Amino acid sequence: MTGGDTGSGPDGGIDKLPPGPDGLPVLGNTHQYVKQPMGFFDELADYGDVVHCEFPRIDAVAVFHPEHIGEVLLGQGTYERWNFDELKELLGYEIAPRGLTFTRGEEWKQQRHFLQPMFGLNRLRGFSSAMVAATEQLIGEWDDGEEIVINEEFSELTLSILTNSLFDFDLGEHRQVITKAADELQTVADMSGLSAVEMLLPSWVPTHRNRRYTQAMDAFDNTVDTLIEERRANPGQYDDFLTMMLEKEDDHEYAMADAEIHDHLITFLIAGHETTAMALTFTWLLLATHPDERDRLTQEATTVLDGPPTAEDLADLTVTEHVAKEAMRLYPPAGMLFRESVEETTLGGYHIPEGTKILLPQFTVHEDDRWFDAPEQFRPERFTDARSDGRPDFAYFPFGGGPHQCIGMHFAMMELKHIVPMLARNVEFELLSAPQPEINMELTLQPSEDVRMRVHKQ
Repeated sequence: MTGGDTGSGPDGGIDKLPPGPDGLPVLGNTHQYVKQPMGFFDELADYGDVVHCEFPRIDAVAVFHPEHIGEVLLGQGTYERWNFDELKELLGYEIAPRGLTFTRGEEWKQQRHFLQPMFGLNRLRGFSSAMVAATEQLIGEWDDGEEIVINEEFSELTLSILTNSLFDFDLGEHRQVITKAADELQTVADMSGLSAVEMLLPSWVPTHRNRRYTQAMDAFDNTVDTLIEERRANPGQYDDFLTMMLEKEDDHEYAMADAEIHDHLITFLIAGHETTAMALTFTWLLLATHPDERDRLTQEATTVLDGPPTAEDLADLTVTEHVAKEAMRLYPPAGMLFRESVEETTLGGYHIPEGTKILLPQFTVHEDDRWFDAPEQFRPERFTDARSDGRPDFAYFPFGGGPHQCIGMHFAMMELKHIVPMLARNVEFELLSAPQPEINMELTLQPSEDVRMRVHKQ
């Protein structure tokens, strides 16, 4: 598909294909992307709201207008999640293929129907005490004046919360295995600069990165299998997410196979903690350079709360919510969503052939001045009800939207609304590293260097 050409539309007519930059034979636009991945999408946006680009074996369309993003996210039957089959065949990588992230059609519907009640608000309220306990423990471990790496600290914190609430087990010896697997997945998914070129080397090529990845994932697979075996050997002793997956049948008598449970554990243990850890990291990076917003947050945390938050307090923590949402606008943890057209269709007046990959770059759309005044500035008040009501749906979509909206969205927001005010009440962070670090596009958006802070206890 070449941008600007014409093709036969789904109704038999001739529809124009989306415009886009010229590419090289075979490589397409890879060379432009590698130079500056996030900047590449800014350049694409100059061509319009529906823009063609291509990479080896991949024809893609990037979408920048909320209306069209909504069509994609809500268009089940026309668009499905891209499960990266082309890259799997090329690279030999296959991560949790039967997990909720990559399944499609009826299999995905069965899984979502089965898992959704486990993430209901009433059930999540019971995890409040686990979130408080883990945060109190972390604050207690810090010494006044200590220098910390907050991205690492928050990754440990969110992993601890996840395992103690959803899976009811002490990390113990498993901690290092899980964090190592998460680190290697981030590395292997790094699409920044020359890392994107190395990413295209098949997994059987014995690079240092591929060897580390294989070793880490083998150890993680064994850990997950051990957890499943231990839980099966002790029925009735636990009431957690893992036990529900092992023992539950839904109203259609659907029960999960061990291969599905294995892949769901991988998905939730890695993606489920790393996205929230990055949301916390960027929230406090922004607050460290915006003292007025930090003061407003502290005032709320000390006036609304008498102590640690409870589930009943969360609705009153509006400043906290606005701060977290604004941080995820500027630094959306996932960075970009991926879909695929499973039938030929039209989008924004352009013909979209079947099999086209659809790219939804949150980091570009979230900073579009059509939807946000001074979009580069940190302004939490954007998310007051009155301001939010004036924006189109899908101008802001850090958790996606439609049927495939992130199943852990409420859990993540609940974590943020517990952890952020607890930190605001108890510590002051002095930023020691760069206030605006370069960003790498990995499994989640990551700062290219550690975010270092000095802790001042209050």
